[in-house]
Amino acid sequence: MAASLGAVLAPGMAQAAGPAAPVAQGAPVAGAQADSLPKPKATKTFHRGAEKSVRKTPSATAAKGLQAAPQVATAGNPDLAVVLNAWTTSAHGVELQSTLMSVPGATLKVSYDWGDGTVDTADGTPGAEVKLAHRYAELGEYNVKVTVTDAANNAEVVNELPLSTVGSDFTAYAPTRLLDTRNGIGAPRSMVPAYSSTKVQIAGNGGIPKGVTAVALNVTVTNTGSAGHVTVFPGGGTRPTTSNLNFEANQSVPNMVIVPVGKDGTVELYNGGWESVDLIADITGYFTQSASSGYTPMTPARFVDTRTGLGTAQGQVAGQATFGTQISGQYGVPAGITAVALNVTVTNPKEAGHLTVFPSGQSAPTTSNVNFTAGQTIANSVIVPVGPDGRINVRNGAWAGTDVIVDVVGYYSPASSGSFMAVDPHRRFDTRTWDKPMYPRGYIWSAISHGEEGIAGYVLNATVTNTKDAGFLSVAPDTNTPEQYKNHTEVQQTRPTASTLNWTAGKTVPNLVQASSGGVNGVVDFWNQSWNTTDLIVDMFGYYETK
Repeated sequence: MAASLGAVLAPGMAQAAGPAAPVAQGAPVAGAQADSLPKPKATKTFHRGAEKSVRKTPSATAAKGLQAAPQVATAGNPDLAVVLNAWTTSAHGVELQSTLMSVPGATLKVSYDWGDGTVDTADGTPGAEVKLAHRYAELGEYNVKVTVTDAANNAEVVNELPLSTVGSDFTAYAPTRLLDTRNGIGAPRSMVPAYSSTKVQIAGNGGIPKGVTAVALNVTVTNTGSAGHVTVFPGGGTRPTTSNLNFEANQSVPNMVIVPVGKDGTVELYNGGWESVDLIADITGYFTQSASSGYTPMTPARFVDTRTGLGTAQGQVAGQATFGTQISGQYGVPAGITAVALNVTVTNPKEAGHLTVFPSGQSAPTTSNVNFTAGQTIANSVIVPVGPDGRINVRNGAWAGTDVIVDVVGYYSPASSGSFMAVDPHRRFDTRTWDKPMYPRGYIWSAISHGEEGIAGYVLNATVTNTKDAGFLSVAPDTNTPEQYKNHTEVQQTRPTASTLNWTAGKTVPNLVQASSGGVNGVVDFWNQSWNTTDLIVDMFGYYETK
């Protein structure tokens, strides 16, 4: 699939190098039109044959409505029946086709009870195919009841079609270690050899249900002997060409992953390096095709910065210390959320260590979210349940102090309707294949779902490489359309302040990105907040759909 892309420097933005005006970069689709989203991995079809139609006595209401209709030649209309076919059209949507069977000349009335308290009606004629679309407010299984009435001939049939939605909602799960090859948790106590995989049981493990469709994991690679990458994919499935995290020799690198669960209830972690590594996987939530918590993305907002005292006390978090911060009820995040999507950054650490993010009201688990070395600035995506009071805690697992920054990128709640739709992992774009890398202090705009309704946000993985200087990446929705960029009428975008990932010169750094679509516009900006060039790779794993 060709990517619909362009790259520009923000007009009037100060920069160290590169052109001063917006410049197209890469290979946009002709006319700068947006691509459609790729088809989801999961779709469903349903069928109920005519022989399942059950004859009933017409209701008084139906008989009254058609009592003046002419009689047909065959009393009782013995051929009356209905064939039902349905298929999913979106996370919450279905389309139902009813084929009406009847003696010729009959006047038919059709009623559709969708099983969620709503009813539609339509007129029909013998042999007609009637199509109706419906959106369910809540994910789940429903029984659609279709009634066809021929009141003039005192005939009525009912056919029922069980169906279900295809989107997946999120259930928060207390951070729990499911895999650690260093000590034999979830797999044999053995390093994962080069170019091989280890499986992790997800479905039915602990309190995780067997019907789980996808899982949110924090994956960490450690004890690395050389450079490589890790790819996480559904157990028993074909390994994609994308990667979830990249590592160098003697590094411990974490990254958040949202990945579908295989039919066998597992996910696989593939070591794409030259030497054996240890792998760790911590769960923070899972997705099922039943009503739970949907996702609402946000333009990234800074909630905590210990350097300035935002959201907590000013000053470094002491070694082995924990601080809490309020999430719900702040900066547009409502009360009643079950989990929050964060980007957590460590900076100015005095020595090596890790951060653990966990719900308030609980003891700190043995899991980790961000691993760091002395003096390193590093970020990682985090999805974590919130406590009953809407707060989360952050623990510094090092023995010396560090600064911590927390940016909120979205939240999960029963009131949110964004349901996860997995797609086959694919590379959205890779600037290494372009004529030029990302310009300093500029941004790449990507039209991911321009013009498509109901798309709330995207699950992406961003990786920077060939970095020439220290910097950070910001991701935010764009108010411009692809046509505005094509016609050079775009509006200058406000430079974001929140960071998605941080890097130093010469490093390759990945991070999960849960980006907001900005609504029907569906254009996302990737900002290079460095004073030098860098290459950027963006892979797509799914999206959140509200309709």
